[in-house]
Amino acid sequence: MNKHFNYGEDHLTVEITLGLARGTVKGVLSENTLKKIKKSQADVQEIVASQRTVYGVNTGFGILANKSISEEDTRTLQYKILQSHSVGVGDNIPPEIAKIMLITKLHALARGYSGVQLTTLERILWHIENNVIPVVPEKGSVGASGDLAPLSHLFLPLIGLGEVEYRGEITATSRVLERTGLEPVQLGPKEGLALINGTQFILSYAVKCVERFFNCLEIADVIGAMSLESLQGTKAPFDARLHELRPFAGNQLVAQRLRVLLRDSEIMESHVDCERVQDPYSLRCMPQVHGAARNAWLHLKELTETELNSVTDNPIIFSSNDTISGGNFHGQPMALPLDYACFAAAELGNISDRRCYLLLEGKFGLPMLLMNDVGLNSGFMIPQYTTAALVTENKTLCFPASADSVPTSLGQEDHVSMGSISGRKLYKILDNLEYILAIELMSACQAIEFRRPLKSSVLLEEAHEFVRRKVSFAKEDRIFAEDIKEIKRMVQDYSFVKNMKEAARAQQTELNQNYSTFTINL
Repeated sequence: MNKHFNYGEDHLTVEITLGLARGTVKGVLSENTLKKIKKSQADVQEIVASQRTVYGVNTGFGILANKSISEEDTRTLQYKILQSHSVGVGDNIPPEIAKIMLITKLHALARGYSGVQLTTLERILWHIENNVIPVVPEKGSVGASGDLAPLSHLFLPLIGLGEVEYRGEITATSRVLERTGLEPVQLGPKEGLALINGTQFILSYAVKCVERFFNCLEIADVIGAMSLESLQGTKAPFDARLHELRPFAGNQLVAQRLRVLLRDSEIMESHVDCERVQDPYSLRCMPQVHGAARNAWLHLKELTETELNSVTDNPIIFSSNDTISGGNFHGQPMALPLDYACFAAAELGNISDRRCYLLLEGKFGLPMLLMNDVGLNSGFMIPQYTTAALVTENKTLCFPASADSVPTSLGQEDHVSMGSISGRKLYKILDNLEYILAIELMSACQAIEFRRPLKSSVLLEEAHEFVRRKVSFAKEDRIFAEDIKEIKRMVQDYSFVKNMKEAARAQQTELNQNYSTFTINL
């Protein structure tokens, strides 16, 4: 990955965005970008001087677009818009997402179509580089006219208002400016509107969800293969010839991964001549279900990267004589794929819960509830209650927010995307999915030990060993919540997937052969 990124000029990807947020990539404003920024800002100044009416430059906002604003009041107008639109409520969003909002907004403004002055962009860059992250409430955006409320909170610190997280503490912006010797930015014409018009709240949730969802997809294939081994399932449904007859890319990728994960397994070879005809769908149909979720993830990733390099301001300033008031701020292009991803992530949890249930039935040589002495012990019965609760909660979160619209701004903004809700729902579904997968992983590790002395493949044995470094085999009941929490940590911090990739590399085995579009670096 390029360690330097030119805002407003280079192509932004999910990986680069995350690198900028985590300090592994340094973002800069190139000379070419500076020229575009200064030219656009000069265009706005020329519009003001000419007294030609342009929305948001010398007019009110929304339903107040027909209200003219005098030249002397245009600066005051920008200050007031940040105040009046800061109406967010609820918990604060994660600081990393707020930082990604800063990064994506800076990139969009640096394209040079928004009329923003250089000093404003330099202050946003200062916030990014010094980890002075604005506090942004999670609720209040309807996902059209831009993410107005969250973006207003995001940029209150520019004018010395609001709160920021600085050195691990939430504090008033005014205190931080005082400590650092900085003054509030004096916003020029149109700048307030340019700052809060855009989809950066929706987009930043999408960026983070692309990363987290990918991690869950990678884990699900490994855990599913471990459950299959524990249940003495067959690898025949993963034959490449079968999937060439229905060549969805995600399906073919999952089938290929499962073939690699199960290669040279003693457990698999031990029952090749058994009398079972077919496995349950949650084992047999992993390529179709996991693969469909992969396809949904890829769709979200591709559209997210389109949005990362888009200008979602309004109006767009092409020149002092050429401005267009359009609808690039509307969140529908992201709301729909985010809702689609909600369904896919929820289904990944559904099929995982089904495999948890299969592992408990006491079939195919496994003890009922995955413990020899049940009765006195409840075994692994109750962890599956938790997966059942979580998959049901995820189902309730699958109502597509983008299917609803409530008029705002006295009907001027009469169709909105609600995409901010789509992004937050997906984030919550992924929280639940990580727990579901952790519980299946805990159960599969328990189950596979009942196949000893036979061993699984080298890769699956490594997966089992990685878990066993932190969570031991359960001979009797204990507080399984502690085990779940420990395994969830392996899932959430990406260490499980990273370990599997290292193990595959050591075996000179490619888990994602010929499917580079389906990968990102965690």
